[in-house]
Amino acid sequence: MRVPHPIPYQGSKRNLAPKILSYIPSETQTLFEPFAGSAAVSIATALRKKCKRFHLNDINKPLIDLWRLIIEKPEETARQYTKLWNAQHGNEREFYDEIREKFNKTQRTDYLLYLLARCVKAAVRYNFDGDFNQSPDNRRLGRHPSMMKQDIIGVSNLFKDRVILTCQDYTKILSQAKIHDLIYMDPPYQGTFESGGFRYFQDLDSETFITSLYKLTERKIPFILSYDGRTDNKTFGKPLPSDLRLEKIEINAGRSSQATLLKRNHLTYESLYLSKAVIDKLGMDNEDIHQQELTHQTEMFIM
Repeated sequence: MRVPHPIPYQGSKRNLAPKILSYIPSETQTLFEPFAGSAAVSIATALRKKCKRFHLNDINKPLIDLWRLIIEKPEETARQYTKLWNAQHGNEREFYDEIREKFNKTQRTDYLLYLLARCVKAAVRYNFDGDFNQSPDNRRLGRHPSMMKQDIIGVSNLFKDRVILTCQDYTKILSQAKIHDLIYMDPPYQGTFESGGFRYFQDLDSETFITSLYKLTERKIPFILSYDGRTDNKTFGKPLPSDLRLEKIEINAGRSSQATLLKRNHLTYESLYLSKAVIDKLGMDNEDIHQQELTHQTEMFIM
């Protein structure tokens, strides 16, 4: 079955979701995504019926408002997008700039969906004043309304009456999970704020985040974490403390977009960390986990 994805987001785990799902314990009740973004893992999990309920949270309030509109009013959301998509023809760049300016003043969700569909590489970028400042991709007009409507309705059907939506600090969300739940975390890459092109409204303080991981471990809350990665021999991000007892898995994510532009054959590997509580629920030992890791990497090469 085709997986619906109405919200385009750079860094989305859409293509890696089938691999991540293989590490979700079968008895999981609620899946928490405290850094929801495009909610790719939750969507895939709902489609495969691996969880009963979902909790999507993001510090980006207009994004959560957009999720609420998509889930609760899919037909209206699709109509709003279609109206904006049709209005851009013949004046595409100026129209995009106008909508971006209006969004920064009003935070309207329909404007945000249009901007996400049209901006360069679906990369959410905000300046230091908190304004959306990404440029449009002038090679395309954004997702066609018929396809967008199909995905909006598809996701609404998956999440309707099964999801909680919040805009809170992630630490508050982590405290709500129980031992029969699962937390999937895909936080902002380390150092994105300092680079001036951060994906969220605030940077992730590494000390606070690692302390949160210790607390989850002490409470025996199952969690899966996407945190860093590498391109060939170049590693991104600082290693996590070894006494967290996390099992690190590398998933072959294919060639990086930058390598493709430069006509280089560099492969990107994204790191996935499994908490001990997840490993215990899966009933797998280290050898089983890494054999599955090798299987995933082989499948990516075949594809």
